[in-house]
Amino acid sequence: MIRYPSTLYYTTYNKSRNADKLAALAVANRDLWLLKRFWNMAISEQLLEILVCPSCRAKVELKPDGSGLKCIECKRVFPIRDDIPVMLVDEAKIEDEQPAGNN
Repeated sequence: MIRYPSTLYYTTYNKSRNADKLAALAVANRDLWLLKRFWNMAISEQLLEILVCPSCRAKVELKPDGSGLKCIECKRVFPIRDDIPVMLVDEAKIEDEQPAGNN
């Protein structure tokens, strides 16, 4: 099969455009990963210093998975919904220190 110069140019041009698209997607995915990694902490350190447990007035700490705020005294976990901590005693769940499987 004989390739004409215009066909060769078209294929080379399209391959380079696809490579540019793939490179742009790779950069976008990397940036998205970085945003997810460093943006997960939606609650600032200053807010954590101000917030206290509404039940016992003790300090609350962010759980390692970021799903809620845990009171250090009464062990209540207040959920975080849409990056807003729900500091209602009725919404809190009491979390045990030890896993239930270990006897």
